[in-house]
Amino acid sequence: MPKSLRSLFGFALIALLLAGCASGPGPSDTRPAMQGLSAGELLDKAQGQSATQAAQSRLQAAHILTRQGEDEQALDVARDLDASQLTREDRIDRALLISDLSLRKEDGRSALAATQILGDIDDMPRDAQQTLRHRRGLALTLVGESRAAAESLIGLQRDEAPFELNDDIWTPLSRLSEATLDRMEDQGGSLTQGWVELARLYRQSGGDMSRLTDALDDWRSDYANHPAARRLPSDLSALKDLRGNDVKHIAIFLPESGPLANVAKAIKKGIETRHTVALNQGEQTPQLTYYDSSAGNLAALYAQATMDGAQVVLGPLNKDLVSQLEQRDDVALPTLALNYGEHDRNQADELFQYGLSAEDEARQAAKRARMDGHHEAAALIPDNAWGERVFKAFRTHWEERDGELDAVVHYDPKGPVSEATKRLLNADGKRSGNEDIDMLFLVALPSYARQVPPTLDYYYAGDLPVYATSQVYGGQPQPRADHDLNDVMFMDIPWLIPDAAAGGEEALPFYSTYRELDAQDDPSLLKLNAMGVDAYELARRLPLIQALHSLEVFGATGTLQARDDGRIQRTLPWAQFQSGVPAPLLTGGSDLDIDNVTLDP
Repeated sequence: MPKSLRSLFGFALIALLLAGCASGPGPSDTRPAMQGLSAGELLDKAQGQSATQAAQSRLQAAHILTRQGEDEQALDVARDLDASQLTREDRIDRALLISDLSLRKEDGRSALAATQILGDIDDMPRDAQQTLRHRRGLALTLVGESRAAAESLIGLQRDEAPFELNDDIWTPLSRLSEATLDRMEDQGGSLTQGWVELARLYRQSGGDMSRLTDALDDWRSDYANHPAARRLPSDLSALKDLRGNDVKHIAIFLPESGPLANVAKAIKKGIETRHTVALNQGEQTPQLTYYDSSAGNLAALYAQATMDGAQVVLGPLNKDLVSQLEQRDDVALPTLALNYGEHDRNQADELFQYGLSAEDEARQAAKRARMDGHHEAAALIPDNAWGERVFKAFRTHWEERDGELDAVVHYDPKGPVSEATKRLLNADGKRSGNEDIDMLFLVALPSYARQVPPTLDYYYAGDLPVYATSQVYGGQPQPRADHDLNDVMFMDIPWLIPDAAAGGEEALPFYSTYRELDAQDDPSLLKLNAMGVDAYELARRLPLIQALHSLEVFGATGTLQARDDGRIQRTLPWAQFQSGVPAPLLTGGSDLDIDNVTLDP
């Protein structure tokens, strides 16, 4: 099971939940007439049965397939049967089965669809109702509806459901902005207020563990009867145990000369600005010592940093140096490199890697498109080594999620868009040659990307959903120039799309630092500044990240979380061009009618 799923549901709860969690064997599991038949025999038998009997046989077959570990086939059978022919009890049983199987494969959208039965059956047995409400909250978390998930699960806790919900509530709650927490508090009761205050103090503590521990003690005094006061969410318990392990000295390896000097200068500005703002806001801040890494002598750099009393290293920036480090067994000091190495896996203990990787964006595009229900992909990719790396990340993640790649064109960035698009559609001026394509993954700079939607329209494919990486956006609103990109979906760092990402600048992560750095007209420079801000925040949280890989940092460049191999994965907010400017894009669950919860705009 993927680590992301374990961290999402909680280590102690996932086995219980995915074993069925109060659903038990369904009614169709115990029909005497069908006992002793295999799943295949039941499915064959259903071919000649009445509609009602066939639906029952197929549901029983799905249960048998589940017990045999054939989850994919079981889910297909359960979803495809005619639910209108089932009894009330069997409809509930089917919903429990589909929601369970969907959560196992992290398909929040399908799990949400299964829980819609909660609005269809008024007198559902309490155990089934509460199990489905629980799974609905988990599914909302999976599709990114954090506020709706938190409110749904808090409501379940208010109703005294027999589940340990603190970790499940905390996962989506800890992702909410200050503004969203304020709205939740205004609309909730005392239970919600306690949760909101807990999330608020967590967000305000930054990387200061002593400050967080003191705030937690005060909170527990104020909310002594709150469920989280009796047992803190696992993440907060782990952080509390690290009191006294604050990072007090960071060594920073950046080149002062050579081809990366200007990049290093922009990153350094972000580090320095964030450090100064944190100091002025009364946070406990580490000492920063800079070392010139231009010569590339890692042994000498680590030796000097160790002698100077550094606890953590930030850097190096050079990809070759990072590649050297990731092939070691360990590093002399816990290290956050500012790039990703070239090897398939980082094997060095205590080495973490962070950068502005387009590969992360490609994986996120694949995940989003599959979550939106697309299956047959086309891709327009620049014909160079960088484009191939990005496409490889997309293809791997897409195929892992059972997506199909029907057409791929590696285009010349200086060549005609019409020729590349025509080859992609394989249609001699019409779309008919690839009618099955249901989405396009686009990697292109603005000047090229702006020509793609009109060309698709010319070839009768103007309705094709387009998912793009951040390269499609120039970083500043240009309504006239970007008008042809309307409806294109893309992701970018929060600092470059504040309205779409956070509902406005004041809701941005590290807003005070953003204000200090945003008086410039170069979006690419601001992006590097933002990288420096997040690098600083990650470096002073390294003890937390080492202790708790599920920890998320809500940064200027996205939501940051360490993978199992220490590479920091960025999750970026989505936007969609509307009237030529980035606008919010609703998440995958937003078009579903979810009872008694509020979906964020």
